[in-house]
Amino acid sequence: MKTSFEAIQLVLAQGELTTVNLRDWITNNIVPLILLAIAVILLWIGGRGDNAGVARRSVGLLVGLVALGIAVTGNGPAVGQALANLLVSTG
Repeated sequence: MKTSFEAIQLVLAQGELTTVNLRDWITNNIVPLILLAIAVILLWIGGRGDNAGVARRSVGLLVGLVALGIAVTGNGPAVGQALANLLVSTG
């Protein structure tokens, strides 16, 4: 029976630890379920005749999807640099 310290040493000796499998699982399973739930909620709100509420929530949803896309693709530094270039002239 290995201690937890020995188990950690064994994992670290095998190479680099990554979160690729976890990220892929979340992207393939959790994200579609969340989007489905959001779509059902928006349809329910729209069915009550609150179109302004649907529009307001849709804008928030788009902002959230952009943030999720940046996080999943790993393009955060590039997006940050592009936003910084909008504010600061480089030349």
